[in-house]
Amino acid sequence: MTSPTPRLALHPDRLLPTEPSTREVARRLYGAVRDLPIISPHGHVDPGTLLHDTPFADPAALFVTPDHYVTRLLHASGVRLDDLGVGRGPLAEDEARAVWRRLCSHWDAFRGTPVRYWLESELADIFEVTVRPSADTADDIYDTIADRLARPEYRPRALYERFGISLLATTDDPVDDLAAHAALAADPTWHGRVIPTFRPDRYLEVGTPGWAGHVTRLGESAGVDTGTLAGWIAAMEARRTHFAEHGARSSDHSHEDVGTQPLDAAEAERIYRAGVAGTARVDEAVALRRHLLLEMARMATEDGLTMTLHPGVRRGHHGPTLRSFGPDTGHDIPLRGDFTDPLRPLLERFGTHPNLRLVLFTLDETVFSRELAPLAGFYPSVYVGAPWWFLDAPEAVRRWRSAVTESAGLSKTSGFIDDTRAFCSIPARHDMARRLDSGFLAQLVTEHRLDEDEALAAAVDLVSGRPREVFGL
Repeated sequence: MTSPTPRLALHPDRLLPTEPSTREVARRLYGAVRDLPIISPHGHVDPGTLLHDTPFADPAALFVTPDHYVTRLLHASGVRLDDLGVGRGPLAEDEARAVWRRLCSHWDAFRGTPVRYWLESELADIFEVTVRPSADTADDIYDTIADRLARPEYRPRALYERFGISLLATTDDPVDDLAAHAALAADPTWHGRVIPTFRPDRYLEVGTPGWAGHVTRLGESAGVDTGTLAGWIAAMEARRTHFAEHGARSSDHSHEDVGTQPLDAAEAERIYRAGVAGTARVDEAVALRRHLLLEMARMATEDGLTMTLHPGVRRGHHGPTLRSFGPDTGHDIPLRGDFTDPLRPLLERFGTHPNLRLVLFTLDETVFSRELAPLAGFYPSVYVGAPWWFLDAPEAVRRWRSAVTESAGLSKTSGFIDDTRAFCSIPARHDMARRLDSGFLAQLVTEHRLDEDEALAAAVDLVSGRPREVFGL
């Protein structure tokens, strides 16, 4: 006798507390925030996706190939990245179907992970898939999704509206002319809000190959000679202004550490010129990058862009994969976090400045309660960023919320950050955060540490108030 095909069904109480009285409170809190508009102040969706409203190509291109959350776990299970379409561009239909089969055949690799949670939410809630992915069901699911993707209501703009997104921030290079953002803003048929984010990392990393060329292009985009450090600063200020004029509300920074030690003017200029000439030593390049990050904080106090820092990642950990497939293909690995002393020069200068909003993210959860929460619990400018990347799993989110609230409270956090390239995962990620926060607040209510009306106000504030305040929206 043939076994029945396992069904894919989402439990309405998923991620809510299991204790009955706490769950009842959590249900009420979650019900109040479930359908609030999504504010996504940091992510990586291509604005051209919404500008051109081009239908998504196929299930593999939508769910697998561009999503390093997915491809890294499949790679860890022995599937080659090129067999997942990574770095190959658009795939023929038979190739895309083969990629999809590999995902479904390795569905067990995602058990217990947040990736499984998001994928199931997307499949069931968005594409009405009713069977669990497996080798046997792969083709039927592929056909179901492909059929949906051919319909007008599954094009990017329609999904943006369906997801209830009120704001979506992209991540953009300082030399970008932001033409896609300008075109969207001028399009009378478009009613959403998509804003750029200033991401200047490559222009601060003096010791990396190609840095001199990067700063030359920076100067060209700003109409400034970047042969001197003063020119670099003027170009950065001009490009930040350009971004702000196109709606940007934040700058985003990801370096190996958050050191912000200043250099005297002559030494900074000497190292800068050595960098342009390609002769700067490694230690000099690091010292100048820390000096330049301090300059970025100074600029933030003047132009009001929120400054987000998410350090501590060894980018491109596997050299052969980096050379074959490029960056952001699943082999970045976290490092230990260190914030208290490295950030002290910045905070002594600007930590109480009324115009600075500084959001600190980490991939090292040991610093949640030891460093990040105490910093946010003193400095008016500092907020603790939501768990991201390797820490955006339910248990890590719960640990983060508990650890940070003890020292900094609820109001000194960022609001949820989805940080994703996978457009269709945005509602699933935000829904996960709303369920987890509802459970955390419900526990405070049932322990008689918070009245339910206060918990309700806090739940709404975490979804709407925090991101609007922190990112100046």
